[in-house]
Amino acid sequence: MADSQGPASRLFAAAKQLLKSLVGVGETRLRLLVVELEEERARLVTLLLLAGLSLILLLLGLVVLVLLVVVLFWDSHRLLALSACVLALLGAGLGCGLWVRHLARRPSLLKSTLRHLATDRELLEKGSERHDPR
Repeated sequence: MADSQGPASRLFAAAKQLLKSLVGVGETRLRLLVVELEEERARLVTLLLLAGLSLILLLLGLVVLVLLVVVLFWDSHRLLALSACVLALLGAGLGCGLWVRHLARRPSLLKSTLRHLATDRELLEKGSERHDPR
């Protein structure tokens, strides 16, 4: 039956099959994108909640620690104790700020989707080079 079809109908059938394949690949990549976005959203919500709780607890602990140090050195070196606490807190804050900056610059969003799209592009480029009549 395939031999009775003309070249135009075979070309149309091949184009239709190619379009169907491209739509299938696009749908798969879109589903992967949606799954990754949902995972990132859940991860960010968890991270923000835990970070907020950690900050509150650390702040309370630091306040009590500074009060303890100041009370311990109240009679002899209260200004030295306050200065040491301030320097330690500022150093820790600067260190955390630099760490957050480092983490924020690291690309992690849609890593898998971008990797799969790059693979698809490479495969398409290799396929077009093989069939290039030049």
